[in-house]
Amino acid sequence: MHIGVAYADKFKQLWLKLDVPDGCSVREAIERSGLLKQFPDLDIDQHAVGIFGKLTQLDATLADGERVEIYRPITADPETVERRDM
Repeated sequence: MHIGVAYADKFKQLWLKLDVPDGCSVREAIERSGLLKQFPDLDIDQHAVGIFGKLTQLDATLADGERVEIYRPITADPETVERRDM
């Protein structure tokens, strides 16, 4: 089945398309994507993960066409950041 895996750090954004076996979990998809080698500091046990913007667990089973997302923690307090003029 075809899935996507998305991750972004401060400098780089990646959205990888993969073919994975049926019954693949979120954790397996991330491991197969190669992101853990590209981002050695990435610890998926410490980051939230989701499928199409909805939080999920690493052991969740994927369906064809889904996109796995790895979320970084928020580093700025939105209440203290100055608003930008639009």
